[in-house]
Amino acid sequence: MDFDLTAEQRKRYEEILTAVRERLGSRSPSSGPFTRAKWRSAARLGLAGLCIPADHGGGGLGALDTALCLEAFGRGCPDTGLVFAVSAHLLAGAVPIRDYAQAARRGPLLSGLANGDLIAANAITEDDAGSDISRLAVTARRDGDGYILNGDKSFASNAPDADIIVTYATTSPRAGFLGITGFAVPASTPGVIVSEPFAKMGLDGCLAGRVRFQECRIPEDYRLGREGQGAAIFQHSMGWERACLFAAYLGLMEEQLERSVAHARGRRQFGRRIGDFQAVSHRIATMKQRLESSRLLLYRACWMLDRQEDHLEAAALSKVAVSESAVANSLDAIQIFGGSGYLTATGMEQQLRDSVPAMIFSGTTEIQRELVARTMGL
Repeated sequence: MDFDLTAEQRKRYEEILTAVRERLGSRSPSSGPFTRAKWRSAARLGLAGLCIPADHGGGGLGALDTALCLEAFGRGCPDTGLVFAVSAHLLAGAVPIRDYAQAARRGPLLSGLANGDLIAANAITEDDAGSDISRLAVTARRDGDGYILNGDKSFASNAPDADIIVTYATTSPRAGFLGITGFAVPASTPGVIVSEPFAKMGLDGCLAGRVRFQECRIPEDYRLGREGQGAAIFQHSMGWERACLFAAYLGLMEEQLERSVAHARGRRQFGRRIGDFQAVSHRIATMKQRLESSRLLLYRACWMLDRQEDHLEAAALSKVAVSESAVANSLDAIQIFGGSGYLTATGMEQQLRDSVPAMIFSGTTEIQRELVARTMGL
């Protein structure tokens, strides 16, 4: 078992980290709202198309290499909301289009997604369908050579500024899991109504909102996969998201740990560096332990995905470990910085706010533990 990265992987990581710090690394008390300028900067670095095939302008990377790039992105960019927005666009938007879009639409959509001209949103969550997606209220009924979509989606990341909305609707209510169909809906389609952005706890750089489909007619060639294949397509994209997206939080924790160590070395109380006190040094050691154990679980999940092995349990374990570690480490970082950690100027409180939703999106921590329990026969 080889735990070392290749020279190519290390080189790519360092190049992205350096470029992100130069173009997107300015730190301010608040990351501010999403802007197309920020998005284009990330896209020019290739981050919007990491796992999109190279012949469509993407990086052609597998899961582990995609995760390593997102880790560098998360480490170098103080706007974790932007990192999350790009990651959701790529993993919940571009991946299902890459693997399931109709031939007539696949190329143009992927090229636009890779170069940053198009922004993808993922709209599956509904008011009464969060963790349980087997009974979606949004419907899609056949209409000649297309479908008519009706219903509301909520908590759709990137939706307020999206060009393509990847969504899922019930086409056969009696079929359950096999009655859901996926679509890549242009946001400009008549009948697509997107709300104003939500006011959220964190991830300010990622706009999220509601999407209403009101007698929205979609040509058949915007369908993803076959009719009734939507639930499987969504689970496929979630496999990529759960395995890769949380690498951004590894990057956040790495940068956070570096700053905490530097502060513990420089800050003095009672005539000593605060890092000389075990209450501080042991807290930092625990932060390091959480980070490294999370990293191993995440890399393993991505490695299994690249090998086309069953990665459900591995991704669930990784998602729980990374998200819980990000919250715990953020709380510890604030404690190490003391009063200054509570102020917005240091960015520590922002990292905590940005980390909390990691335990909710892509399937809550409780759902991940349930998945693990099921794989163990419980």
